[in-house]
Amino acid sequence: MDNQLKLIGDRIREIRTVLEIPVSEMASLLGISESDYLAHEEGKVDHSFSFLYKCAERFQVDIRNLVTGESPKLSFYALTRKDGGMPIRRRHHFEYLHLASRLKHRQAETFLVTAPWEGENQKIALSTHSGQEFDYILEGELKIQLDDKIEYMHAGDSILYDSGHPHGMIAWGGKPCKFLAIVLRGDGEAPTPVETKELSAPKPARTDLIYHRFADETLDENGNLKSIRIRYPENFNFAYDVLDELAKKSPDATALIWLDHHHNRRDFNFAQISEASKRAANYLSLLGIKRGDRVMLVLKRHYQYWFILPALHRIGAVAVPVSNLLTEKDYTYRFERAGIRAVIASGTGTIAEAIEAGAGDRPLLKVIVNGQRQGWHDFDGEFERCSAKFERPAGQKASDPLLMSFSSGTTGYPKIVTHSYTYPLGHIVTARWWHNVVPGGVHLTISDTGWLKSLWGKIYGQWLCECAVLVYDFDRFEGEDIMTLFRECGITTFCAPPTMYRFLIRDDLSHADFSGLRNACIAGEALNPEVFQQFYKASKLKMMEGFGQSETTLVIGNLVGMTPKPGSMGRPSPLYDVDLLDPEGNPVKNGEVGEICIRSNPGETCGMFIGYYNDPDATAAAWHDGIYHTGDTAWRDEDGYYWYVGRCDDLIKSSGYRIGPFEVESVIMELPYVLECAVVGVPDPTRGQVVKAFIVLTKGTEGSDALKEEVQKYVKAHTAPYKYPRQVEFVDALPKTVSGKIRRTELRKR
Repeated sequence: MDNQLKLIGDRIREIRTVLEIPVSEMASLLGISESDYLAHEEGKVDHSFSFLYKCAERFQVDIRNLVTGESPKLSFYALTRKDGGMPIRRRHHFEYLHLASRLKHRQAETFLVTAPWEGENQKIALSTHSGQEFDYILEGELKIQLDDKIEYMHAGDSILYDSGHPHGMIAWGGKPCKFLAIVLRGDGEAPTPVETKELSAPKPARTDLIYHRFADETLDENGNLKSIRIRYPENFNFAYDVLDELAKKSPDATALIWLDHHHNRRDFNFAQISEASKRAANYLSLLGIKRGDRVMLVLKRHYQYWFILPALHRIGAVAVPVSNLLTEKDYTYRFERAGIRAVIASGTGTIAEAIEAGAGDRPLLKVIVNGQRQGWHDFDGEFERCSAKFERPAGQKASDPLLMSFSSGTTGYPKIVTHSYTYPLGHIVTARWWHNVVPGGVHLTISDTGWLKSLWGKIYGQWLCECAVLVYDFDRFEGEDIMTLFRECGITTFCAPPTMYRFLIRDDLSHADFSGLRNACIAGEALNPEVFQQFYKASKLKMMEGFGQSETTLVIGNLVGMTPKPGSMGRPSPLYDVDLLDPEGNPVKNGEVGEICIRSNPGETCGMFIGYYNDPDATAAAWHDGIYHTGDTAWRDEDGYYWYVGRCDDLIKSSGYRIGPFEVESVIMELPYVLECAVVGVPDPTRGQVVKAFIVLTKGTEGSDALKEEVQKYVKAHTAPYKYPRQVEFVDALPKTVSGKIRRTELRKR
């Protein structure tokens, strides 16, 4: 049995059963017997084009869904090169290449057809379909029958006819015939045109910012970034070459605005941060911390972090920031895997107790901030007594390890991502061209210092662009509380993950004063269009989505001057050579799903990690042959915008269809009573996998069988019906890593 016929038959049966259409209705629609129709579903007979066309029309899906198991994604144009196209079975022995299957909302189906020569006595098979058909002969001769009329056509001839009349054709003249066939729909919606306009971005008012010492930029006529080249001395060090230089250039400029959870405020300028970090460097050196030592930081959002991090840079020690939510077991794993020499931690809560329990008998230098504890050195009471002079050590290199970060660990134990001293320079694009920060502005990124997201938005890029960072040292996220900061602190640019935006929306965005806000970014997980629309309604700002990993800086983003498309990650950063590759390593076409990959070798690109610490196998698996594999998949539209699909191992394969969880989650999130959701594939003996949705409801909403059915009907009506969740489970919370990433592996095991 032809495997392709079987797959198409399985897809037809799947969507028919989802829509609860009787076999008798389909057989009547197609003008065949029920047994003949079932033979199609079983993959025992060829599916003619008219058969597929009528099935797709009845199911209200694109014919591409039935043939390939994927939805068309392009909305503007679809370019097909010579010998390209999607193979379609229409008539026995005929070769059909669909020339625009990746374009959505088509009013026409276009094919390059090759009819074989099978002798003068070959019978012409007739068929009908609504609309019109245009055929243009490219090579050879064609014998075409229209009702009871026969026409002979040669190269250069064309014909347009009402395809509702019986018609068919065969090659004539002793050789195959190649022709272009355009099938015009009899009815259907007109395509919605997509107009992509680049918003003009003024050229930077200043070209003497600190970051210009390390970056050569090429801008287009509107001042938008076209390319960037990073340059740096071989001993580049952010503490000396950026922070200290800012202290000389603009000593009184605000570097850090810090608020405690009662909104008590402290401002620090660049001169104060520089001096405090030198005292901290002397203090930590006296305690025995030296170049190459790995120092764990558990400092929440305490302002001392901005003294200690650059202090470690000065010494040449390796910073290892972690979340304050870690447990004893988490600490034990991290101490052992990273070879931690010292830990500097907050004295709040039970952090110190968990660290001591996790360390056990391990010799560990312990320093406490905002507190005192037996066996711990008191940072606040001791570091200020140290000298504010700290000479730059000799021998440090830009290629030395700067920091280590434990990955999210959504599928197993976290890996240790290691970055070099060039990493901060990779955030020039992040801050200048994505966050759109300005000198003298105030930027807020919502992130604990335990996550690399804080390095994306709380120090490196912002200070390179001479912008102040706002840090709110809260204990618990409250949307209404956060919203007061926009006016209170004069926030000009803002970045947060979608979850935080959803909380803000839940708490009513009308309470916020966004009048001073000039740019809003979003990253950390895929953006649902509904969140985009709600925030735009309240702020009149279009959220600029971006994509990156712990292993990189911003890889793909909606940069300054781009018009964002809701749900799209944007275009590749000029800093990276990005492409979408299939499993064999070949670039995929627009509209096709591929893995996001970066062409680079270790050490070539500022912002990329230098490897997984003490794990050469994991490094080689992700980064080989000059290509780094992100493990994330996306598709690219005709304008070069990338659209996230999911992790490679999260793709759901059901009845021959390939379903990305994010596209289903986006539809479910449109429902007003859904707070969060996650979609996974779970085993099914018949379909291989079925879609299951785990849903967290808003406060006051009760889960019920009726509500499950409502969710299922809504998804059927708002996306391809085969994507609807056959299983729905309401849960109080979704399992997440300490970094807030959903643990889909755990959900699949339930």
